[in-house]
Amino acid sequence: MSMTPKQIVAYLDEYIVGQKDAKKTIAIALRNRYRRMQLPKEWQDDIMPKNILMIGPTGVGKTEIARRMAKMMKLPFVKVEASKYTEVGFVGRDVESMIRDLVNNSMNLVRAEMEENSKEQIEENIIEEITKKLLPPLPKNAPEQKQIEYKHSFEKMKERVRKGEVDHLKITIEIEEMPEGDDNLPPEMIKAQESIVKIIGIFNKNKEKKEVTVKEAKELLRREAAEKVISKEDLKKEALKRAENGIIFIDEIDKIAATGNQRQDPSKEGVQRDLLPIVEGSTVNTKYGYVNTDHILFIAAGAFHVSKPSDLIPELQGRFPLRVELQSLDEEALYQILTRPKHSLIKQYQKLLEVEKVNLVFEEAALREIARYAYLANEKTEDIGARRLHTVIEKVLEDINFEADEYAGKDFIIDEAYVKSKLDDIVESEEITKYIL
Repeated sequence: MSMTPKQIVAYLDEYIVGQKDAKKTIAIALRNRYRRMQLPKEWQDDIMPKNILMIGPTGVGKTEIARRMAKMMKLPFVKVEASKYTEVGFVGRDVESMIRDLVNNSMNLVRAEMEENSKEQIEENIIEEITKKLLPPLPKNAPEQKQIEYKHSFEKMKERVRKGEVDHLKITIEIEEMPEGDDNLPPEMIKAQESIVKIIGIFNKNKEKKEVTVKEAKELLRREAAEKVISKEDLKKEALKRAENGIIFIDEIDKIAATGNQRQDPSKEGVQRDLLPIVEGSTVNTKYGYVNTDHILFIAAGAFHVSKPSDLIPELQGRFPLRVELQSLDEEALYQILTRPKHSLIKQYQKLLEVEKVNLVFEEAALREIARYAYLANEKTEDIGARRLHTVIEKVLEDINFEADEYAGKDFIIDEAYVKSKLDDIVESEEITKYIL
């Protein structure tokens, strides 16, 4: 990933409106990770990632910035809520489970990449397997002439399977059942669980026979075909490496900041103390192997309405040296969010109604009015940022969504008057606003 900070900000601008300071801080943090990777090993080990603390109300783009960033860099990403954890010894999730979640995401990410790179080979294996079901192999002692004829027929059938000419035919296939384990058990118990499954598997081959069409078989056999092609060792090695450079987004960190008489609350300060070794750098045992957390980038976020960042324990504060404040969204920002991003909300709703052959047209004044109502609703009740746009648009489009079949092949124009007719009464009454928007 050799994008400059300016290029990173330009990429984020395509999806997220405003928040220039946050984008700039994150772009520099990302670029510094790239710079570190170019240095000799002895320097790499000493340069730690600068973790980020984002301060701002809900719905202003905190999670989206981090998620887009991980996607851009092809790194595993996990979003966790600090308030879900409790101190060791109390009932609840232990903080190490976030690392196990990250490794699982990393495995899925790398597996998908490897499958994409071996797409042709996997496809060939699936076609071979299906063709064998349609034309069972001849006995080994069959005459040579028969063998030649069979080979010729086999190749012709393979071509037909590839082209989808026999998708309607039914075949019986055997699919190995993959038992699901609980990833949040301690690694020792997970390994014991897997050993038991393997032993049971030796005596009881967990294969399920299914009669399906060739088309269905192409999908059902994909996982087994991929297992044969992808090296499990290479997958595990690359996944652990990516996880060690992954991104963990800890949301609602303000909820574990102890204020005043809450200092001794085990669900607050205790969780912070448990988080500390993970964020500082430690080794966590997962079912795929050990993961060092030294170079994982942690991004913590919170609204900090009640508490302040200084209410966090000093050691944890020190582990988030980069502070960035995200601004509340004004009317203009809400309008930009509606229209500007690559897959903006308005474009999403237009695409959805295109399925029903309805051409949804928004007039400029109508879009301005939607942004205004969303801003008013945020002012009157709880400020939920851009998420308010979803509730407002859903209310505006409720009737057309319900009656879409009546407008097939036609234009449906949303103008300022239409928006007002749907929202005026709701926004006027503060009580109704609380419940409906």
